[in-house]
Amino acid sequence: MIKYTLRRILQSIPTLFGITLLAYILMSAAPGGPVEALTSGPQTTPQQRQRVAAQLGVNDPFPIQYLRWLLGDDWMRRDTNGDGIADQAILIPLDADGDGEPELPGRRQGILRGDFGRSFFFRRPVMDMIGERVAATLELGSTALLIGLMVGLPVGILAAVYKSSWFDNATRIMSVVVSAIPIFWLGLILILLFSVTLPRALGLDEPILPMSGRCPRVLLGGCPPIYQRIEHILLPAFVLSSFTIAAYSRYMRASMLDVKSQDYMRTAHAKGLSPRKVWFFHGARNALIPLATFLGPALTGLLSGAAITETIFSWPGLGSFAVNAVTQQDYPVVMAVVIITAVATILGFILSDILYVLIDPRIRFN
Repeated sequence: MIKYTLRRILQSIPTLFGITLLAYILMSAAPGGPVEALTSGPQTTPQQRQRVAAQLGVNDPFPIQYLRWLLGDDWMRRDTNGDGIADQAILIPLDADGDGEPELPGRRQGILRGDFGRSFFFRRPVMDMIGERVAATLELGSTALLIGLMVGLPVGILAAVYKSSWFDNATRIMSVVVSAIPIFWLGLILILLFSVTLPRALGLDEPILPMSGRCPRVLLGGCPPIYQRIEHILLPAFVLSSFTIAAYSRYMRASMLDVKSQDYMRTAHAKGLSPRKVWFFHGARNALIPLATFLGPALTGLLSGAAITETIFSWPGLGSFAVNAVTQQDYPVVMAVVIITAVATILGFILSDILYVLIDPRIRFN
């Protein structure tokens, strides 16, 4: 198992490099570019734009630009002041818009060494800002995944046990309806329901559930523990887990119906085991094997869904941070989020393979 995991990690390295190359090509082809984002002020002179382009190296050949972004620029000599002569490899911080604050870093070490540069908008290291927001995204994503599994799996099992009953038909209809509802629309409807309509109908002065935010108020030590602000995570976690609940209930139902006709299930019933033990201990474990394929990529799906959910509920996580970076043309932040999402996707598929063995000990990887 350990050898297989290491082999899969090594095999994923070319995939990761391919993703970085494709992401850099797409970002390079985007309208505008980092020079326009840094020198959009009316007070910027053509000489300053030329100097910014020289420091960013956008006029260099594409392979050189890609290697500099990947490996850093502290190992190469190039033109850093726009005079056409290659000089020092260390860049001088540059104030592109004339406000006294440098936008460009002095030296970059490349993304392979964890350096995604400085944010054009916030003028801070990108990884520092991501580190401040990733905890909120993991909190929301893990809560949503837990809700999706705790609700979706039992619903799918019961729908298979009571096939063609009113419960089975109701859950199938609801799963299709919920899958068809856009996340942003569901979030807005729930905000309107629990924060405006119901409080007004009940004569309450405050909303039943908060409309936005991660905690009641910003404290110096950060947000209090999650059990002290559970009302803030209920709506966004439910919205983010809605598709997971619908999808896993359908997959679990189909898998349980296939397991239901197996010989070992009839043998378990014939031995006099209780129906709960037969369905949940014998049937559910084997029915979970196909679902392991979806569990790993579901982690990445929660990250992509969090971008919408966090924006709607003003959740200070990585998703809303990425959306704002796109609108602000903050290229270093956008590229960092793309690479982090790619790494999470690769790890998710590796996790799916590992779950096969954990769920079914009969499976072995040679």
